[in-house]
Amino acid sequence: MHIIAFITDTDSVRKILDHISETAQPPTIAPARVPPLWEAAMASEQACNDPLWDMSAQPVPEFEFDQRITW
Repeated sequence: MHIIAFITDTDSVRKILDHISETAQPPTIAPARVPPLWEAAMASEQACNDPLWDMSAQPVPEFEFDQRITW
């Protein structure tokens, strides 16, 4: 499948969506949720058992990654 055209006219897009019985309104964004309780329990259990475990520390990557964009 190849894209051969884009429809950018809002009135045309609205008519097409109305014709196929789809709403032209974007979906509502759900509010953020708290993490599941089992993840918090595991994190606190691991922190209690391992004195060297630090939630804010991240391991050093094993290789250097170049993040520059090259086209």
